[in-house]
Amino acid sequence: MEVLRVQTIAHQSKEATIPSMFLRSETEQPGTTTVQGVKLEVPIIDFSNEDKAKLQHEIVEASKEWGMFQIVNHDIPNDVIKKLQSVGKEFFELPQEEKEVIAKPVGSDSMEGYGTKLQKEVNGKKGWVDHLFHIIWPTSSINYRFWPNKPASYREVNEEYGKYLRVVADKLFRTMSIGLGLEEHELKEAAGGDNLIHMLKINYYPPCPCPDLVLGVPPHTDMSFLTLLVPNDVQGLQASRHGQWYDVKYVPNALVIHVGDQMEIVSNGKYKAVLHRTTVNKDETRMSWPVFIEPPPEQEVGPHPKLVNVENPPKFKTKKYKDYAYCKLNKIPQ
Repeated sequence: MEVLRVQTIAHQSKEATIPSMFLRSETEQPGTTTVQGVKLEVPIIDFSNEDKAKLQHEIVEASKEWGMFQIVNHDIPNDVIKKLQSVGKEFFELPQEEKEVIAKPVGSDSMEGYGTKLQKEVNGKKGWVDHLFHIIWPTSSINYRFWPNKPASYREVNEEYGKYLRVVADKLFRTMSIGLGLEEHELKEAAGGDNLIHMLKINYYPPCPCPDLVLGVPPHTDMSFLTLLVPNDVQGLQASRHGQWYDVKYVPNALVIHVGDQMEIVSNGKYKAVLHRTTVNKDETRMSWPVFIEPPPEQEVGPHPKLVNVENPPKFKTKKYKDYAYCKLNKIPQ
C-alpha cells in the first residue's frame, strides 16, 4: 500500500489547494493563535562558562521556569553540524522510491524508519511533515536497516555528530542532577545509565501554500528525558508561554534543549516539560534534527526516591517507559 507523503502533496499543491486533513481549526491555526511581532527569547546559555556555579544556576532555572533553553559554545564543531544538516537534506531530496526503501514497516511498534504519520491525531488532522527516525546510540540498539545508504557519508557523519552530542548530554545530566540536590551521577542512573537510547529524528517540513492554516507538528511535550535539537535557519519552532504561542528566536549555531516528560517525572515536577509546536513556511523548507535521550523500553521511571517525602509526595506514577510511550502516542491518560 503506497503512502502519500507530505513532500509529494506539497509538490502537487503549489497552486494553493491542500487537502482538508491538514487544515487546522481556528483555535489551532498559527495565523490566528501566534502572538505576532514578538520573538520569545528563551534563555541562551554559554555552555563553556568556567563559572560552574553560574552555569548550573542558569540551566536549573531555565529547566524549572521555561522547560527549554538554547546553548551556545557547546563544543560541537560547526562543520560537524553543517555536515549533519547536509546529509539529512540530501536524503530527503532523493527520489521518493529510494526513501521508501527505509520506510517504517506497516504495523511496526518501533518508531524507526522513514514516515509521515507518527501518533494518533485529534480529529484525524495531519501534520505538514515527513520524518526519519533511527537510533544513533548505544551501538547495541542500532538497526542500520533504517539508516540511509545515500548519501554515502551519511553513517560516518551521524556517528561523528553522535559522539560529540553524548558529551553535551552527559554534562547536562550531571548539571541537572546536582540542581536537584542529587549526586552528579544519580539522575543519569535513574534514567537508564549507559543504556540510554539516543533517538535521532529528522523533520522535513516542505513549503506550504497556506502556512497560517496548518501545523508542522501539533502542540506536544517530548516523551524523552531531554531533547537536543539542531534547526535550520527557517523559523518554525514555537513555545507556549503563559497560555500564548510565540515564535522561538532562532540563534545561529545554538543547540535547542527541551526538557521532556521523563525529566519532569523523575524530578517530581521540579523541572518542567515544555509545550511546543511547529509552524511551516510558504516558500522555504524547514528542517530540524532533534535527538531524543530516552530510557530503554523496560526501564521503570518515576519520581526519584530522594526527591519524595511526606511533605513532597510523588506527583507521578512509576511505569515502564514503553508503557508510558504507548499511552502517550495513543492519547490514553497516564
